[in-house]
Amino acid sequence: MQAAAIVLAAGEGTRMRSALPKVAHEVLGVPLVRWVIDAVRGAGVERIVTVVGHGAEAVCSLVGDTESVVQESQLGTGDAVRAASGALAGFEGPVVVVAGDVPLVRAQTIAALIDSFRAADAACTVLTAFIPDPTGYGRVIRDGAGLVTGIVEQKDLVPGQDAVGECNVGIYCFDARSLFDALAHITPANAQGEYYLTDVVALLHGQGRTVNAVVLTDVDESHGVNTRVQLASVGRILQRRINERHMLDGVTMTDPDLVWIGPSVTIARDVVIEPMTTISGATDIGEGAHIGPGTRIVDSTIGAGATVEQSIVREATIGETASVGPNAFLRPGTILGPGARAGSFVEVKNSTIGEGSKVPHLSYIGDATIGTGVNVGAGSITCNYDGRDKSRTVIGDGAFIGSDTMLVAPVEIGKGATTGAGSAITKDVPAGALGIGRAVQKNVEGWSDRRKAARDDE
Repeated sequence: MQAAAIVLAAGEGTRMRSALPKVAHEVLGVPLVRWVIDAVRGAGVERIVTVVGHGAEAVCSLVGDTESVVQESQLGTGDAVRAASGALAGFEGPVVVVAGDVPLVRAQTIAALIDSFRAADAACTVLTAFIPDPTGYGRVIRDGAGLVTGIVEQKDLVPGQDAVGECNVGIYCFDARSLFDALAHITPANAQGEYYLTDVVALLHGQGRTVNAVVLTDVDESHGVNTRVQLASVGRILQRRINERHMLDGVTMTDPDLVWIGPSVTIARDVVIEPMTTISGATDIGEGAHIGPGTRIVDSTIGAGATVEQSIVREATIGETASVGPNAFLRPGTILGPGARAGSFVEVKNSTIGEGSKVPHLSYIGDATIGTGVNVGAGSITCNYDGRDKSRTVIGDGAFIGSDTMLVAPVEIGKGATTGAGSAITKDVPAGALGIGRAVQKNVEGWSDRRKAARDDE
């Protein structure tokens, strides 16, 4: 029988000191709650109910692939799970309950929790960990046979229980019917006046039902996020996991502590990534590419053997063996063909630069189509915006654009044509022609000497 899951994402997260709901805060560009949902989904759980409350609209926008229910008042974890009872009415089978702020939990851990629940024919299986400093965690109480008899929250510990080292991680697998039946019988008789989900554990044990536990081998998976310090801490752990996976797959990182890679990035073997580089979104990097240092790439495709040095690339495509930078900015819609170059202090937007073409330095190319084998001289720009409309520039194969050329769109430079340096080109240049658009030079003899003499007389 398929499992279901309840993701608890209703809390405000006051210690985050933020107007943003806690679970909406991002780690490596991904909201906390998405890390959890993706792990649950990766464990094979397809039916997921997300309990929202504070900032419900913002959270719902992040979890549109799940069923959302609202916890009207935040009265504890038990009350939050009870809010999902209607959505799962009639469901028979295992239900995973997990907080939306534990981004380090792995899919295989959740799968192992479900497997243990089924193997033990349990009413509840609890995920636990032995944490060096258990302060703040509920303690797991076992009987002589090793079965779980209850969980005691930090504020409700009695003398002797604070010495227990096994902690509740806050992730469970319940029998659905047993869970919702038990929730009807718990009360807020505790230090915080809330309905504790942990009380269900003792209640089920008291009914003679089996409650067992799965102990985490990687304590990091137990870490939740309540502050921005903890947000940064889990980010470092997730980044280490991602970087290690890529390096084991054949990627070289000269200093992996200074490389930030998002979870959706794919990287082929023999890619070299230099320090101070950030790669995120749906980015794909081909074999043998060299990225960085000091580079940011978002939602882009980098071809095999390409080089991107100290540049920003957003929603762009860079062809095989092409080169970018240093200090280039490729904006959305840029397509840099194989072997092409966008060099130092070059900005490109919504443009195609053909195979082998070069825009070496100090240029702006916007809304343009550049053919193959074109050279764009330093300081040249496409004047694509007239204050109301944006127009395109077309440059044919093999054209040569002289330095400091202004191409006033809409305009077309023909195949093999040339523009004179310092020209403002406002009309089409035919194939093979020379286009010059500049004033006739005038030399005024003796002007410098006369100016100097005038100043000396002042």
